[in-house]
Amino acid sequence: MMLWSIGLVRGLVTGALGVGVGLGLVTGLRGALGLEAWHAEQASALGAIAGVLAFLGGVGVFHDWLAWATGRAELPEPHHEPTRPAPWWVRYLSYATDHKVIGIQYIGTAIVLLLVGGALALLMRLELATPGMQVLSLSTYNTFIGLHGMIMLGATLIGIAGLANYLVPLLIGARDMAFPRLNALSYWLVPPAALLLLTALFTGGFDTGWTAYPPLSARSPLGIQFFFLGVYAIGLSSILGSINFLVTILTGRAPGMTLFRMPIFVWAILATSIISLTATQFIGMSFLMVLLERTLGMAFFDPPRGGSVILFQHLFWFYSHPAVYIFVLPGLGVISELLPVFARKPLFGYAAVALSSMGIAAVSFLVWGHHMFVAGMESHLIVPFMLTSLLVAVPTGVKIFSWLATIWMGKLNLEAPALFAIGAIVIFLIGGLTGVPNAIVPADLHLHDTYWVVGHFHHTLFGGFVYPFIAAVYYWFPKATGRMYSERLARLQFWLMTVGFFLMALAMLRIGLLGMRRRVADYDPSSGFTPFQLLATLGGALMGIAFLIFIVNLVLGALVGIKAPSNPWRSRSLEWQVSSPPPAGNFPRPPVIVGHPYDYGTPGAIFAVV
Repeated sequence: MMLWSIGLVRGLVTGALGVGVGLGLVTGLRGALGLEAWHAEQASALGAIAGVLAFLGGVGVFHDWLAWATGRAELPEPHHEPTRPAPWWVRYLSYATDHKVIGIQYIGTAIVLLLVGGALALLMRLELATPGMQVLSLSTYNTFIGLHGMIMLGATLIGIAGLANYLVPLLIGARDMAFPRLNALSYWLVPPAALLLLTALFTGGFDTGWTAYPPLSARSPLGIQFFFLGVYAIGLSSILGSINFLVTILTGRAPGMTLFRMPIFVWAILATSIISLTATQFIGMSFLMVLLERTLGMAFFDPPRGGSVILFQHLFWFYSHPAVYIFVLPGLGVISELLPVFARKPLFGYAAVALSSMGIAAVSFLVWGHHMFVAGMESHLIVPFMLTSLLVAVPTGVKIFSWLATIWMGKLNLEAPALFAIGAIVIFLIGGLTGVPNAIVPADLHLHDTYWVVGHFHHTLFGGFVYPFIAAVYYWFPKATGRMYSERLARLQFWLMTVGFFLMALAMLRIGLLGMRRRVADYDPSSGFTPFQLLATLGGALMGIAFLIFIVNLVLGALVGIKAPSNPWRSRSLEWQVSSPPPAGNFPRPPVIVGHPYDYGTPGAIFAVV
């Protein structure tokens, strides 16, 4: 009975039943209509959708809503502190409405997916270490490279949602998110989405890479359908979450917290949510249209029947380039949040940094075309897209100069969160500089689809998300658990990860300049690529070891770490003004904001009365 009380277990059982019902319904209907009973594309699509809905029902996501809608009960306020608390493995593996529980659920899921995506990357790196096919087959390699890309991007979205869920209400003095039940629904869309992505491995795989361009994706094996549906579910979760964050930030702030008294991380989540709410439906629409081509024979992207493959790329990149800023803006917000604490100085240019997030969000919708310079895009759009792609460097540069000025002459304390934050600045800066040639048409014509782009993108994501994510986890670990992690293990992780990353990413940039194409499983032994591929594989192995140290450090810290001081970093922000872990409802009464959150070193400065 204890096992059945876990929401995830119930969801998996009911989800499997839902898949069976969906498959049977399609097969039965086709047979009744006199068609061939089994149609793999149609059956798998409806089976997957039915499975996701049944999974959500089994977890308990719809219970309160259905009770209210059928008149069986008034819709009560969510209860954050049960009268009989369940064991932690039941609480964190089941439906809950407390933003702190949901935040930890998101973060735990993101770490698992980063581990899975990293394992796929290591297998690909072993294959590429030397010429010839020795570890994977061509079809398996193709599937791995597409899944690695999308699993890592999905893990990034999920990790951001986890940090935002846990921190935003605490940082703005709110009791919870504006819509706690919608918040829970947003999270519980994620596990079936991850399962759908992994199902692609066992249903024929796919050979399109993570971008899934037609006409190739319209003709790929069945696995591409599960890929499409998994991404669609993650996108829906992202849209619902962005609605919740926008309403919470705009309506839930504590008395006295004007927009320009908000922590920078909250500004970053505000800008991210605007992008996510506005753009995410475009990738869902593009993937859905290919899915309809496969299941119902439509012709959106089939040129012989009047379709356009360029249309797919416009739809796809209208989301997928702004998505880069969905990935990195929260990470840049984490850096801005941590540097004043560890430098013991006010954040330089607070208003400019806050508005630069909104500037990046605005410009992000004007740059997608630089992904299409070699695709046959309309020629009159090429120069405008080149200029707007370069323009995004301006608000990004505001953040870089703010960080440097904040560190300058500060009393810098280089504990693990600060190490990862500073490492993030260096790596992200290289990512930005290596991105400039991709925005300039003559250079992009030579660099497009080479390993230069892979190295650039890894710099951008590691500097913009992975390093800030690890910094944030270490920084707020004492808040969430009441215990401290091992500083020695954290420093060991930092140096292993940093050395490994630069070995891998710089080698990728070099072989890109030498002309190696990305998404290929083999190369000519006489090409000169082998030494750099070996270095990249060694770097990937060091990063894998570092990530395992990260997981060990978190587990040991949560179980046997020393008890954390009430405010180990001497932070001024609201979350450190209550106990660790925070109590139900966060604050006994709403705090009153009377000053600025970053007035470190200013005598007599007060941020809030709690």
